[in-house]
Amino acid sequence: MRYSVPSRTGAPGTTCPLTSRPRERPTTTLPSGDDGLLQSICTELGGDYREPVGRQRSPIVGILDAQSVKGTAVSATADTGYDAGKKVKGRKRHLVVDTLGLVLSAWVTSAQWQDRTAAYWLFVRLHMDIVDFFRLKTFFADGGYAGELAGFVKNQFRKWGWQLRIVKKDKNVNGFVLQPKRWIVERTFACFDSCRRLTRDYERKTTSSEAFIYLCQIRLLASDVEIPKFK
Repeated sequence: MRYSVPSRTGAPGTTCPLTSRPRERPTTTLPSGDDGLLQSICTELGGDYREPVGRQRSPIVGILDAQSVKGTAVSATADTGYDAGKKVKGRKRHLVVDTLGLVLSAWVTSAQWQDRTAAYWLFVRLHMDIVDFFRLKTFFADGGYAGELAGFVKNQFRKWGWQLRIVKKDKNVNGFVLQPKRWIVERTFACFDSCRRLTRDYERKTTSSEAFIYLCQIRLLASDVEIPKFK
C-alpha cells in the first residue's frame, strides 16, 4: 500500500519520471494490513484506553456487524461485488468491536458476501488473537447472523466458552427501537465518516482497506479528541 504525495505539477508522485520528482517531497510507504502491525498497535492502544476508564485490557463482550460501502474505479479492479439488500456496489466491512466501540478485528470482502458467511472467517481471525482477547465470552449480532452460526461458535470455540446471541427487533413495535449492545457498533461505523479515506473504498487491495480501518482507530485513540465513555 502506497501513499502518493502530489507533485508541484499536480500529478501523483508515483507517475512522475524519476528525474522530475521533487526531492523534498518523497513518496511515503505505509505498512500493509498483511503483516498485522497496525492491528497490533490498535489492540495495544485500545487496551491503554480501556484501563483508565475502569476496564480490563481484554474485553468480555464483542459486537458484530457489517457495512457496505461504494467502491471506486481503483477498487473495482478486484474483490468488488453487489449487495442486493443495501443496493450498493463495492465492498463490505465486517467488524467485531467491544462495548466501548473499539475495533477488535476487521475484515473486508466484496459486497456480495453474506454477513453470516463472512462471520465464520471473522471468528477464526479473531481466535488467532486469543492471547490479546482471552476474556472474550459473549458476542451480540443482529438477525442477519441467525442460523447455524451460533452453533458453530459454541461448538468450535467450546474451550473458551464463546457464545453468540442474536438480538432481534420486536415485530410488534413500529419505528426505531434501541437494541441492547447493537447500537455500539453502529457508532463505530459512524466514526469512519471522520476519516476521508473511509467514506468510500478507494483501495486496490482489501488488505489496504483493513489497514485504513485500523489507522482510523489509531488516530482516534492517539489524538486529543475525547471518545465518549459509556457504562
